[in-house]
Amino acid sequence: MTAEVTGTPGGQAPGTQPEGRHRPAAAIAVTGADRQYADLVSGLNQRYTATPEAIRLATSTEQVVGVVQEAVRRGKRLSVRSSGHCYEDFVYHPDVQIILDMSGMRNISYDPRLNAIAIESGATNLQAYQTTYPRWGVVAPTGFCYSVAMGGHVSGGAWGPLCRTHGLVVDHLYAVEVVVVDAAGHARAVVATREEDDPHRDLWWAHTGGGGGNFGVVTRYWFRSPGASGRDPRGLLPRPPAELLVNAVSWPWAELGRADFHRLTQNYAEWHVANSSPDSPQRALISQLVLNHRSAGQIGMVALVDASVPDAEQILSDYLKQLGDGVGVAPGAMTAAMGELPALPRFAQARRLPWLHAVRMLGTTNSVLNDPTLRAEYKSSYMRAAFPDSHLEALYRHLTRDDLSNPNLNVLLTSYGGRINAVDPAATAAPHRGAAFKMLWQAFWNDPADDDRYIGWARDCYREVYADTGGVPVPGDVTDGCYVNYPDIDLGDPRFNTSSVPWHDLYYKENYPRLQQVKKRWDPRNVFRHAQSVTLPDA
Repeated sequence: MTAEVTGTPGGQAPGTQPEGRHRPAAAIAVTGADRQYADLVSGLNQRYTATPEAIRLATSTEQVVGVVQEAVRRGKRLSVRSSGHCYEDFVYHPDVQIILDMSGMRNISYDPRLNAIAIESGATNLQAYQTTYPRWGVVAPTGFCYSVAMGGHVSGGAWGPLCRTHGLVVDHLYAVEVVVVDAAGHARAVVATREEDDPHRDLWWAHTGGGGGNFGVVTRYWFRSPGASGRDPRGLLPRPPAELLVNAVSWPWAELGRADFHRLTQNYAEWHVANSSPDSPQRALISQLVLNHRSAGQIGMVALVDASVPDAEQILSDYLKQLGDGVGVAPGAMTAAMGELPALPRFAQARRLPWLHAVRMLGTTNSVLNDPTLRAEYKSSYMRAAFPDSHLEALYRHLTRDDLSNPNLNVLLTSYGGRINAVDPAATAAPHRGAAFKMLWQAFWNDPADDDRYIGWARDCYREVYADTGGVPVPGDVTDGCYVNYPDIDLGDPRFNTSSVPWHDLYYKENYPRLQQVKKRWDPRNVFRHAQSVTLPDA
């Protein structure tokens, strides 16, 4: 199935209107003269603020086409915002003149024409869960954070709490609608599907992990799992478990020595390496280990288990036993918020919660991400094997530094593998199909005067962990590159990446040349660009 449309699949061709129909209203423009301007020129990370001529608030595909066409005609630099969660300045850049805000496009529905569940790009994770699950008992397996929107999240691959059981959300992506600009400068909306005979299939493929801001403006996605049959939306996507077994514990830094830290962190890694195969029974468990800076007082761990699987309690018990093996400190309650996780003192003993209750609790109850003065720095890696001793020692050294004190410095270890690793690396643009877990460096603070201090902490820790491979996690037997949805501009800076591996190979590995060909076909004028956008092959 293919279509070039504005609006819905099979809709009126761009630039034409059926007789008797009024041309749709243009997207609202907010300028510096409007009181709401300041709320719309920065996102989650207050390190980045733009000064665009206007923010255009779209509510339809037709409006998106109009905004893009106007920007091209006037030669204006355009960026696209779905929810404002971009870690770098790709949206809120000083050179951006028009910000296209997609947050008004939040419709979620079953589309009988494509026999798929359609979700517009401004809908957030929580909105999607709270619509599709109560209505049909199914979900697209997207992420935890309640306010992350589909637009950039899905296009970057989109890890989530169901991924070890059901794969990445892009493994369930059936179609995507994208507003693109051709070589003549004409904007139009294109629907591309995963059907093998779809001449636009390469555009679909590029949105299965190619990252946002590269090829056009995504207005909506359609989801249907491969192999799903029938026309009942209740059978088109994964059914999450009715209940989750939720457990949260912590280890006090005051009692943890170097050997205990090494052992705890390595135990986490070894369990995940041993249980990362697609058919592992332990794929029913996902876990996050929060390696906080010592000033936070605790290292925390949250585990979730599908409570419907046989021996769910035993899976959790065995995991906790291995995690604590050889660690000379017993875990207690997780009494402090950690990174994006809330304090969970009531879950020191595992408790069963309805699935949506659990996801909502974990995704919405931490005040850090709602702080309007939040400043942040992030870095990422995928891990295929257990830690070399040098990695563990570098982590310990920087998490116990006494020249700074900030409880919001951490390295987050997150479960990966399982059904994610059942997919060939070239089948989607998301190539990291052999990892056991992934890592996220997070530094949060509020005062601009502290920028150098905390950015420096993240850079120093990351560079020392991967010192043996040029300061970055080069794809290989142990490490496997970086996550494009956690963008890191330092990966392209020779001061911080002294390996011979360019930033794009860390994100995309062998898929990058194919992404460049998609860029050449669908964005030949390089309208959609940022500091780490896919480049044209002859650039």
